[in-house]
Amino acid sequence: MQTRSAVAPRGRVAGATALALTAVTALLGAASRPTATTAATAATAATAATATLAGAGAGAGAGAIAAAAAAVTVGASGAGAEVAGAGAGAGVAGSSVPVLSWGPCTGPRDGFECATARVPLDHRRPSGPTIALPVTRRPAADPARRTGVLLLHPGGPGSSGVDFARNSHAALPAALRDTFDVVGYDMRGVARGARVQCWDDEEYAAAVDAARGVPGQGAVRRAVRQGADFAAACRQRSGGLVPFVGTGFNARDIDLLRRALGEETLSFYGRSFGSYVGTVYAALFPRRVRAMVLDGAYDPHLYADVPYAYDAAQFAALDAAVGRFLDWCAREAAVCGFGDGRPRQAFEDLERALDADPVVTAGGRPATGYTLAYRLMFGINAGKEIWPYLGEALRAAQERRVSFLLSPPSPASFGFLTVNTAVECADRRYPPGRTLLGALVGAHAASAPLLGPPVGLGPPAYDHNHAPACVPWPADRPGRFEGSYRAAGSAPILVLGTTGDPDTPYRDAVALGTLENGRLLTFAAEGHTAYNRSACVSALVNGYLATGALPARGTVCADEAPPKPAGRRTTGPEADETREAIPVLR
Repeated sequence: MQTRSAVAPRGRVAGATALALTAVTALLGAASRPTATTAATAATAATAATATLAGAGAGAGAGAIAAAAAAVTVGASGAGAEVAGAGAGAGVAGSSVPVLSWGPCTGPRDGFECATARVPLDHRRPSGPTIALPVTRRPAADPARRTGVLLLHPGGPGSSGVDFARNSHAALPAALRDTFDVVGYDMRGVARGARVQCWDDEEYAAAVDAARGVPGQGAVRRAVRQGADFAAACRQRSGGLVPFVGTGFNARDIDLLRRALGEETLSFYGRSFGSYVGTVYAALFPRRVRAMVLDGAYDPHLYADVPYAYDAAQFAALDAAVGRFLDWCAREAAVCGFGDGRPRQAFEDLERALDADPVVTAGGRPATGYTLAYRLMFGINAGKEIWPYLGEALRAAQERRVSFLLSPPSPASFGFLTVNTAVECADRRYPPGRTLLGALVGAHAASAPLLGPPVGLGPPAYDHNHAPACVPWPADRPGRFEGSYRAAGSAPILVLGTTGDPDTPYRDAVALGTLENGRLLTFAAEGHTAYNRSACVSALVNGYLATGALPARGTVCADEAPPKPAGRRTTGPEADETREAIPVLR
């Protein structure tokens, strides 16, 4: 028997819903917009740039995109001193510098050494209880030419920075490996550090196995109830930690690491959520930035202060990216191999078919329409290069053959998703009220007809559907950053934005006009983040990290790898949402 969706029929009212949602979120954000002239100007310019890009269409050429990028140069200089003591912005005065006792790492002998940094649990009480953060580094290969420390942040939140540094070292050019100590750490709440615990593996597995690609009646109420249950479990099992995992405290940990490493300044590469960490660090400690690359940048104000509006933009970006992929499948049916020229309908039919009759995996768990949508949400991040493989994987799922899109989230995934939710709830302040919550959760799902219903109405998981857990989250958020994002007085900061990014919309990178000394570099492409997905971007980033030289204002790189027939690729996509390595150029 076919189950009716709890949200509006796909595509029928998505446009009207999106307009209503835009109006509501604009009203919600009106009371908390930045008052600085530079921030207001940047917001206006960001809107203009987004409109320019939208008007140019999905196939906009580099010229149109360059015009938009040039119109919103992220770097107008401004006057005014950064207030160091706003909220979590207070310095680390009084905190003891961690002592790093370096020794061999467990695992392969890859030239890295490991240590543990003890930092205050609550930076308001520097002499109080501490937590242990694992740290790793690989010293510069040419000590005589050593420039300093390059800290790599994987984002997530939820990914291991230790693994990110070790797995990404080989992807860095020799010029950076020779001259930088490459450093990574597991931030508070993550992996080997003081890890947040909420639902256990059995509870999480039960929730995702019961989720559906086409949610039935009562799906909004169920999502709100599951979010409250998840938040309660976090309070019960990690109540002594969850108030302190916000990015304001995380950034202060980084500065203690800088001091422990004996460095006056840091060079920093942060991708996705790591860009928000970098933004906050620069805001707190602007004169400790030697060079900083923010790849797949967040709009920090919307993320932290107007989260419903931020969520709406993420839903729109994700659905638009999946839509462009399916449109390509319709045009290139032979290369895509899915949908016989009607891939959107085929995708919706496949979700319903898997909901009605799930594929039982080798581990005995069901792969449903939710599983399909969940995996596609991460798979689409790889950009056009992966499109033929996604088509092949969808066809395999349609034929009930082995497909990475039919891989249910695993316990490793649950650890990542738990931290992803907990950290963002500690960072973000949603307006209270279950009525508003239910209305906007339903509206977000309806506004993105391809993946909105399963992603938005499923159990707490990735960025887009955190509202049900964050609204009932404990009110005490001492680790949340409350100050200005201008980073006045910092060294130049390089912001990377990808025009077709499904995870962090391009307009977020544009919005980092709040940075006093930022510069936007645009990648005209599909996919999430830019570094090492574009030879053009990588060359400019590597030159900036080495010398501090910024790309020219308005620079656009347009060298995305085109779709390749699946049989001509040497590696396929993995069912791994943690992405703990910088992509390697092929």
